[in-house]
Amino acid sequence: MTDWQSEQRSRHARLKAGSKFAKGKMVAPGDATALLEAVTRPGDRICLEGDNQKQADFLAACLANADPKVLHDLHVVQSGIVLPEHIDLFEKGIAKKLDYSYSGPQSYAVPRALSSGAIELGAIHTYIELFARYFVDLTPHVALTVARSADLQGNLYMGPNTEDSPTVIEATAFKQGIVIAQVNEVVDKLPRVDIPGDRVDFVIAAPKPFYVEPLFTRDPASITETQILAAMMAIKGIYAEYGIKRLNHGIGFNTAAIELLLPTYADKLGLKGKIATHWALNPHPTLIPAIESGWVEQIHSFGSEVGMDAYMRARSDIYFTGRDGSMGSNRMYCQVAGLYATDLFIGSTLQIDLSGNSSTVTQDRIAGFGGAPNMGSDAHGRRHGSEPWLKAGREAVDGNPKVMRGRKLVVQLLESFSDQTVPAFVEKLDAIDLADKFKLDLAPVMIYGDDVTHIVSEEGIANLLLCRTAEEREQAIRGIAGFTDVGRARDRKMVEKLRERKIVRWPEDLGINPLDAQRSMLAARSVEDLMHWSGNLYDPPNKFRQW
Repeated sequence: MTDWQSEQRSRHARLKAGSKFAKGKMVAPGDATALLEAVTRPGDRICLEGDNQKQADFLAACLANADPKVLHDLHVVQSGIVLPEHIDLFEKGIAKKLDYSYSGPQSYAVPRALSSGAIELGAIHTYIELFARYFVDLTPHVALTVARSADLQGNLYMGPNTEDSPTVIEATAFKQGIVIAQVNEVVDKLPRVDIPGDRVDFVIAAPKPFYVEPLFTRDPASITETQILAAMMAIKGIYAEYGIKRLNHGIGFNTAAIELLLPTYADKLGLKGKIATHWALNPHPTLIPAIESGWVEQIHSFGSEVGMDAYMRARSDIYFTGRDGSMGSNRMYCQVAGLYATDLFIGSTLQIDLSGNSSTVTQDRIAGFGGAPNMGSDAHGRRHGSEPWLKAGREAVDGNPKVMRGRKLVVQLLESFSDQTVPAFVEKLDAIDLADKFKLDLAPVMIYGDDVTHIVSEEGIANLLLCRTAEEREQAIRGIAGFTDVGRARDRKMVEKLRERKIVRWPEDLGINPLDAQRSMLAARSVEDLMHWSGNLYDPPNKFRQW
């Protein structure tokens, strides 16, 4: 006879095992490891947040202290491998298999663990792809989440750092899994309820507030004149020409330079109100001057950023804020917004090949993808028009086909050398060799070349939409690759013809003098400047305070 209630019985058994450590839903911090051993089973799929910003760091440490004889062969399904404890789980044998999205701070540790056999890799996903699999074939048995506060009924207040939590918790709770929350405090009344208590099984008030990675803070003092030049070309040669109003910026000093040039260089070009008004974006501190100058109309965010709470609360016309006044974020919603409701994604990369394939993987580093493959993809399901989208679509085809679709602008922004000696333009991506080394089904390419529409370096812009052959595409890329081996091997006559057709445009083709790219053009030249721009509402992390 078919058993239709096995998952419910498993859940009840886990709850009963965990209840001996709980008073209602509350569990003492000293019992956290014992609770995890009681409610988790060997081989379980477990999601430990583990986002790219907020971290359930206390629960991570407690899980890493579990007895490998009790907990072993766990299948970790979480977006971010960020903390050392995340790697410890594999090195201690508590976890075995990994499906994830991003590993910036642990990008060197992941390939070492793969090489040693400590990690069995399922796949490196984009965020929205991993979230989707939570509801299909990677549903967690146990979710370890993190919130600012809880009440005795288990209702959770996330504050601005809601991030992945609603998606992770819904998938787990509605498939009879166990949800455990680490919180900073237990209170009588929450400012707002982000997660209903009936989805939360246990709550632990951690000894100290959870860690949040200041992932999107870039110190303007570190922005170079080379990055400013590339930003000027992006603004004049792409943003202005396509009329980009709805957009997403990836992380990096290159995009921070664009943000800080909006109130200065872009303003002189008369672009205010014509570009960069509606954003799917984390609360970048480097966007503060543009907000204060009246450039930005609205921002929806994947997560928050350290030190930005008071500023966002005071700028509720710009940010999505709750009835309590604090911002609400949601990585799943914002990823969908970036996929379907923006006309441009621009982000940095470490390597690009002659087809325009882009990767952040190098021989000894696997940073993962995060949201870039999603934000940097052309959504074939889109059915609403906008002038930038339609213009890009027209550029990509010859003639006037009866059925034509638009194209999202996907821009890769990079310097020809990622440091003084390592070229960013390459004949072959390191990702190809890494896939062979670890016998991966797919090479970890971040953005496929057929999605990339433009590449911007300090040498110029390559408009790949206008290329009609593979040879034109290759020479367009070589034409902006500078003094790398790829750039030196360009066909100079062909590149000149591509310049005539505006496929390749160098600074002089855009009317830009490279000598004008000065740091004095930045609206803010230090983190302290950003704080002053905000009216002292921005409270920078200590690591960025130099005054």
